[in-house]
Amino acid sequence: MAETWLNETLYPDWGQRFLVTRELARVKSDFQDVVVFESSSHGRVLVLDGVIQITERDEFVYQEMLTHVPLLAHPCAKRVLIIGAGDGGVLRRVLQHDTVEKAVMVEIDGAVIELSKQYLPNIAGDAWNDPRAEVIVGDGIDYVLKAADGSFDVIIVDSTDPIGVGEVLFTDEFYSNCARILSDEGLIVNQCGVPFMQADELHETSLRRAKFFPHVGAYVAAVPTYVGGFMTLGVASKGQAPNTQTVEQIRTRAEAAKIVGTTRYWTPEIHVGSFNLPPYIAEHLPKTGK
Repeated sequence: MAETWLNETLYPDWGQRFLVTRELARVKSDFQDVVVFESSSHGRVLVLDGVIQITERDEFVYQEMLTHVPLLAHPCAKRVLIIGAGDGGVLRRVLQHDTVEKAVMVEIDGAVIELSKQYLPNIAGDAWNDPRAEVIVGDGIDYVLKAADGSFDVIIVDSTDPIGVGEVLFTDEFYSNCARILSDEGLIVNQCGVPFMQADELHETSLRRAKFFPHVGAYVAAVPTYVGGFMTLGVASKGQAPNTQTVEQIRTRAEAAKIVGTTRYWTPEIHVGSFNLPPYIAEHLPKTGK
């Protein structure tokens, strides 16, 4: 019996491939092609438009860093808005924080949520049923446009790259509204790609956010299936610069949130160290960024 391999199509001239042991779902939604398959190396894998989004084996790296860093860089994050993240992993990590009172998740593609519930249940765990969670199938742009001023402390944007369905989440209008609906100490974070291959993504996104936030920067996470070295997570803050906390301050906040000892990648030391960028990445941030 012939082997079946899935070749990622993110880059035209470089990529990775997975040995597919079983295809679980293949759906063409109103927004994108969604595939879930079982691999021998990484467990179950979610693919959107030919690009690997998450695998069971290494999802903890991305989810923990996308969530715990902004929530603990904020002095007291209680209200969190998640845009995208249809697999539920970010929602799960947000709700691990005892200090969070409300988490609103807005995912445009309901098919991603339903397929994740069915085939990737371990990624979200019980987060879908947490009374603090409000899950909306809808347009994150429209939600941000209509949300009240100062209604959230942290915004986490877990989107695809700025092409196709994710493109509208990288515009001036979007970041302007995000700044408006964030509280005085508010932060926004979103993935900015792998700068070894996608440097323009980090550069252009950071320049846009610098128009609306006094502090713009980035931190890194080593996610094996996001090929090309470090993944950058862009962060912008209305309050204190997010790279100025000490390990002791982060540990104290993490203890209050009761997440110490629950992680596999994030630690207070990793948190603080992740803002120390290699020059080849730092050079793509605005010179005024802190």
